[in-house]
Amino acid sequence: MNVAKPRDPRNDAKQNSADLRTGKGLGREGIWKDGQMSLSRIALAALGGFAAYFVLGGLAFGLFRSLKNEFLKYPAVYRSQQGQMSYMPAGMAAMFVSILALAVIYAMLYQGGSSLGEGARLGAIFGALIGIFAVGSFVVHNYVNLNIGLPLTLQQAAAYFVEWTVTGLVIGVIYRPPAPH
Repeated sequence: MNVAKPRDPRNDAKQNSADLRTGKGLGREGIWKDGQMSLSRIALAALGGFAAYFVLGGLAFGLFRSLKNEFLKYPAVYRSQQGQMSYMPAGMAAMFVSILALAVIYAMLYQGGSSLGEGARLGAIFGALIGIFAVGSFVVHNYVNLNIGLPLTLQQAAAYFVEWTVTGLVIGVIYRPPAPH
């Protein structure tokens, strides 16, 4: 009589655990091609994404006066422009760390080719997904919890979706690995 030994879940956990540095344990090839992420490309992608995010944000407020005017309707909710400037360094640092985290996630998930078009396509898809997440978890969440109107919510949704889509596109274009030799 052949009796199977019960499996020890501790052994499964050890065998299935991932080494995030090399990607071992995460499938046949690991998360990253050749077992490694390119840290310099991640850093450059994060810097490029950071720049894109702030340039687009500035353009949104500069070109679309209605967005700025909607914010001005809620002085009890939002800081004045002068008040925002005093907190801007902390906000920029937090956004850079957030965009760096997105660049790492993008690198971990990257499975595309090395062409510029493929990097742009995959980055735009990634950014659009982040944009959808931001609209649902931030913009609509704020509409529910803060005393703000629907016009501001809709304008924020459009602005943030575009910002994150372009930020993802920039991350994708910059991160893409070099063509194999």
